[in-house]
Amino acid sequence: MIDVVVADGEPSALAELVRLLGRDERIGAVHTASSGPEVLRLLEERPVAAAFLEIDVPGLSGLDLARAFERYDPRPAVVFVTADDARAVEAFDVRALDYVLKPARPERLRRAVDRIIAAAPVIAEADETVPVTVGPSVRLVRRSEVRWVRAEGDYSRLWTPSGGHLVRIPISELEHRWGHAGFVRVHRSYLVHRHAVLELRLAGPAPTIVLAEIEIPVSRRLAPAVRERLVRQADSRG
Repeated sequence: MIDVVVADGEPSALAELVRLLGRDERIGAVHTASSGPEVLRLLEERPVAAAFLEIDVPGLSGLDLARAFERYDPRPAVVFVTADDARAVEAFDVRALDYVLKPARPERLRRAVDRIIAAAPVIAEADETVPVTVGPSVRLVRRSEVRWVRAEGDYSRLWTPSGGHLVRIPISELEHRWGHAGFVRVHRSYLVHRHAVLELRLAGPAPTIVLAEIEIPVSRRLAPAVRERLVRQADSRG
């Protein structure tokens, strides 16, 4: 079962969505909010697997909330449930998992929950190992050894203190599998463990982050989310 938050500024719409989700046996606790800031306050106290958001939720739009969710680890999945039929492109630009038009039908919401469950982060063992071929032998590289990852087509190169190791796993899959373990996507070609980062240089036309052994480019589009995740998580540790 998954816990969720539902946000809508219209009380009757909020109550109806809570009622419909409550009929799905896979849904656990359903927390409610009538404004964007209320959603963020709730998430600081009660992590959830997903958020069902009206685009025009008061105080902070659903699109802005989806952007703010980038600072959470793991990030709640986002499903927009809205009467606005013209914002779907914007919604998927902020990594929405689904876009449901009101009035929401029970079967349509069930499909949205199907997607949430299918996309749930893979929770691996305490320290996942990845087999890599080294000449005629196979070495098991521990996830905790990996400092950063570089995409090489459909492959990824895992960089550890002992060097790089090529594995046939797309970087997008590693982002999905390792996000809960502190790995942050900073660029379409790079995934970095937050503990390896020494310095953020995100101002200017070519933002980067600095590791002991390399300076890695940061996508300008991702720079605000990278700052939020790395600075917020550093503050929470210290």
